[in-house]
Amino acid sequence: MRAHHHSPETNHHGIDLAPMLDFVLNLLIFFIITTSFVKEAGIVVSLPQADTATYRESGNILIAVRENGDVWMDRRQVDLRDVRSLIERMHVERPDDTVVILADKQAPAGVVAQVMDEVNLGGIREVALGAGPSAGD
Repeated sequence: MRAHHHSPETNHHGIDLAPMLDFVLNLLIFFIITTSFVKEAGIVVSLPQADTATYRESGNILIAVRENGDVWMDRRQVDLRDVRSLIERMHVERPDDTVVILADKQAPAGVVAQVMDEVNLGGIREVALGAGPSAGD
């Protein structure tokens, strides 16, 4: 009887990394897509309190107005004149976007009104003002 010997080249049992790489790339794509859905304002403001404030799931573009009138979008300070063009670009990418304006309770009302106007001129009609629940809730 003759013994069969396998050469080391044909007996290669390695780990196939292709499925793991596919899985990791799919996770990466998933995280990139989900983080681009919400455009954060980038700063924390002291929201006014309102008894009739209600929580809404909509509002994937956040614009913050600080107490000194600075406007923040997408984690950076923007000029009021640039709000319309930024909103237009975002509106073309995702037509169903809505905007929530997070205005500090000390923010000038005129600046908040101008931001709302620029958002409407940019093509987004659904604009909400952010408010916190009243102290009693």
